[in-house]
Amino acid sequence: MNLLDSAIDNKNTRAEVLVARKLRELRTRKGLSLRALADRSGLNVNTLSLIENGKSSPSVSTLQQLALALEVPIVTFFESEPVEKRVVFTPADQRPLAAFGRTQMENLGKDLAGNVVQPFVVTLKPGTGSGDRMIVHTGHEFVYCLSGTIRYQIEQEEYTLKPGDSLVFEAHLPHCWENSSEDTAQILLIFYPSDVREEPGGRHFSLESMNKESTMKIAVITDDGKTISKHFGRAQYYLVLTIEEGKIVNREMREKLGHRQFSAEHQNQEEQPSNAGHGTDSNSHLKHISMAEAISDCQVLICGGMGMGAFNSIRQLNIQPFITDLREVDEAVQAYLDGTLANHLEMLH
Repeated sequence: MNLLDSAIDNKNTRAEVLVARKLRELRTRKGLSLRALADRSGLNVNTLSLIENGKSSPSVSTLQQLALALEVPIVTFFESEPVEKRVVFTPADQRPLAAFGRTQMENLGKDLAGNVVQPFVVTLKPGTGSGDRMIVHTGHEFVYCLSGTIRYQIEQEEYTLKPGDSLVFEAHLPHCWENSSEDTAQILLIFYPSDVREEPGGRHFSLESMNKESTMKIAVITDDGKTISKHFGRAQYYLVLTIEEGKIVNREMREKLGHRQFSAEHQNQEEQPSNAGHGTDSNSHLKHISMAEAISDCQVLICGGMGMGAFNSIRQLNIQPFITDLREVDEAVQAYLDGTLANHLEMLH
């Protein structure tokens, strides 16, 4: 074992304890039970329990799912409370480091104000990578291979990076990476969000768990039962699909409350943009909750567009909203079941 591999192993226990403490702290602060966090993140309750008790080391993709669910930057899990800086100087021997299993992450932008750029040096032992799920997030991603060999997959294309090779791509494309060689590899990985209004946790996250429940319900915003509406508030119906073992076994059209049921005053308030986010006031929140009552038994909501306020309100009901540019209901639902449906958070208004 070389010195670098030994360093990764020696950091594992400390990182697991730190993540356990941070996860419990963040979950408690938001008033979430383990079951509620499991529903939000798509992770198994037992998995969360093991992580919180320091008995399991999460993968990068698992941390990304938790960051999205808790609305925090991924770096929150292995750093103390930040003091925002406009300039960050990081000496080579003082990089904040965390090791998760056989993966080591060094943060090169600790405490940078706004987290608008998140640079990491990622070290991977042979056979390790981003996890067993494809990842999507807004903005762009830049990768530069420092040593070893890294295999990147973006949609259906594979790219092999050797020292000096690089990739930059639109990060809403499903992707993952892995050290498929027999030697330790290292990459420079930089995340760039596309929208400064976006919550930090929404900048990078894994696709929802591929281990879908044996029975679940997916709601789709629609006006005709076949195509996906582009506006959550104006749509007339929910098409609710019951899924059993990955197959659609029932379709049900449900009437949906919308702008037409609310007063002109409230409607105008919903339509007006706000620097704090679309429809984020308390009245709008109550309206969004009323709209979602008809799908309280669903786990997922697919739509073609909604405001930031509606998005946050729906998530508080433990329903995961997906914003898609796909128009056909069946195509979008199948993409979700296949684990390839991208959540286009940049389309929130």
